[in-house]
Amino acid sequence: MAFLQFPPSCFRTTSVPTFSMPIRASSPPSLPTTHTLNTDFRVKSLNWVFSGALALTLSVTGVGLADAKVGVNKPELLPREFTAVIDVAGFLSDGQEKRLAQEISDIEKDTGFKLRVLAQNYPDTPGLAIKDFWQVDDRTIVFVADPTFGNILNFNVGATVDLDIPRSFWSRLAGKYGNMFYWKEKGEDASIEAAVMAISKCLREPVGPNNCSEVK
Repeated sequence: MAFLQFPPSCFRTTSVPTFSMPIRASSPPSLPTTHTLNTDFRVKSLNWVFSGALALTLSVTGVGLADAKVGVNKPELLPREFTAVIDVAGFLSDGQEKRLAQEISDIEKDTGFKLRVLAQNYPDTPGLAIKDFWQVDDRTIVFVADPTFGNILNFNVGATVDLDIPRSFWSRLAGKYGNMFYWKEKGEDASIEAAVMAISKCLREPVGPNNCSEVK
């Protein structure tokens, strides 16, 4: 029975409510009612992202909390060497992976924030194994590209990121580049690349009342 053991102080979600206790994948819990954001986005369970536990994130599907699924932990799907971009779904070309990895490296050097990208089709995912592989902490943004629920863009952000980046940014980003019409017309790769570039621009903006007010 797997648990997601992120310290509650270091890993928050982009949603309004937060949960600090581990949740069993084998027994779907009774969770408090979530609140609708101003953009009519609702939070839902993304335990299929890390698997084996509950992780909340934004979704544009309008669905409430999803049922818990059987946990997945497949370290064999991880690359042998470290990379900030893991594409087990085959959405990206080798060239695209290299460009994204370079952009992510530049982001980390310039801002101190760590962006990590996982492209998957649940249940074909490394699952919990990415936590240790990427050393996820409070300055980490985990971006999971998975079309399972329609919108392909899903995010979990660390507590420090959450302090600097408005939560509305993530919902606008998912709405612009993650909707089904966009990625079905332009491709999953286009959604992923556009999202990474938008995040890069956002993270480089000075923190203030209007930072990241536009998805570029």
